[in-house]
Amino acid sequence: MLVPTDQIKMIEKSFILVLSCLGIAQAVFLCFYLFTLKEGNRLANRFLGLVLLGLTVRIGKSIVYNYIFLEPWIRNLGLSGVLITGPFLWLYGKALFKQLKSFDRPYYLHLIPWIFFVLLSGVIPNRGDFLSYLFFSMIFIHFGIYIGMSWGYLVKISQEAAPKLLQWYRVVVTGVSVIWLLYMGIFVRVIPFYILGAISFSFLVYLFSYLLLKRHVFTLEKYTRSNLDRSTSKKLLQRVKGLFEKEETYLDSNISLKDVAEKLSVPSRDISQAINEHEQKNFSEFVNHYRIEKAKTLLAAPDYRQEKIATVAFDCGFGNVTSFNLTFKAATRMTPSEYRYRFFTV
Repeated sequence: MLVPTDQIKMIEKSFILVLSCLGIAQAVFLCFYLFTLKEGNRLANRFLGLVLLGLTVRIGKSIVYNYIFLEPWIRNLGLSGVLITGPFLWLYGKALFKQLKSFDRPYYLHLIPWIFFVLLSGVIPNRGDFLSYLFFSMIFIHFGIYIGMSWGYLVKISQEAAPKLLQWYRVVVTGVSVIWLLYMGIFVRVIPFYILGAISFSFLVYLFSYLLLKRHVFTLEKYTRSNLDRSTSKKLLQRVKGLFEKEETYLDSNISLKDVAEKLSVPSRDISQAINEHEQKNFSEFVNHYRIEKAKTLLAAPDYRQEKIATVAFDCGFGNVTSFNLTFKAATRMTPSEYRYRFFTV
C-alpha cells in the first residue's frame, strides 16, 4: 500500500519539528546548567551559556517561522541572538584561558550592536527588500568578524595553552562556525533547506552536552592555575620517561605518583600535569602503558614461552592477573594468551 505524498511530507515536517525542538530544549537546559554551575571557571561558564542562549534565540526563531507567520519585530528579536553569540564566543575563550577575570566596562561596548538592534526591532525593516537584506548582511558580517577573532585567539594561544582545554575551545568555535556557514549558505540561497540550520544546531547541542556532562570541561581546567608552562612540562615528561626506561620503576607494583616525584625532586602535581597535558593519560594509565609494552616483549620472548601468564603479569608490575588481563585486552584487543599464540604457532 502506497503512502500518499502529502502524508509523507507531513511525517517529514513532524520529524524535523520534533528533532529541532529537542535541540532547543536541550540548549535551554544547558544554558540553565551553565548559568547556575558553581564549579570550575564561573565567568567562562556564563559566557558559554550566553553563546548558547544567543544561538537558541536565533534558531528558535527559525523553527517557529518555518511553521507559522511571525511579525517582523519578532523576527528581528530572533535575529538579534547572533549579535551576542559572536562577542561572547570570543570572550569565552579569553575567560577560559584566564586572560579575562571579570566582565569590565570596556567589554560592554561589544554589546552595543545587540542593544541597538533590540531597541529598534520594531522599526528595522524585515520584509525581504534591499534594506532588509542590508541589515541582515551587517548581522552576518558582525558574527563572522567575531568568529574570525575567536580563531585568531586560538592560534595566538596554541603554543602556551593546555592541549585539552585548547581542543575543547576549538570544538566550540568549530561548531559555531558551522552554524554560521550554514546560515550564510541559506542567506545567499546556496542552501535551499531553511530548517537545516536548526537541525545542525540540535546535533551541535547534543555534542556539547556530551562533552560538558560526560567529560566535564572543568576537569580540563584542572591545571590552568599552574605556573608550569608547556615547555617546562614537556621537559619534565622526558625526565619521567627517562626514569621509567632506565630504571624500569613501573615494574614495582606499588609505585605511586609520590614515589616518582620524590625520585625527581619535583611536586607530584607537576608530574601529573606533564603526563596529562602531553600524553592525555593519568598517572595510572601512563604506568600501565609501560607495563603492557613490557608484557608484549615477554610474551613474545622464547625464554618466557613456558612461563604462566600470572608470572608475566607479576614480572611486569601488575598486582594480580585479573587486572593484567583486563588492561592488556583493552590495549591490544587480545588476551595475553592470544597475543602469545601469534608468536609460537607452528
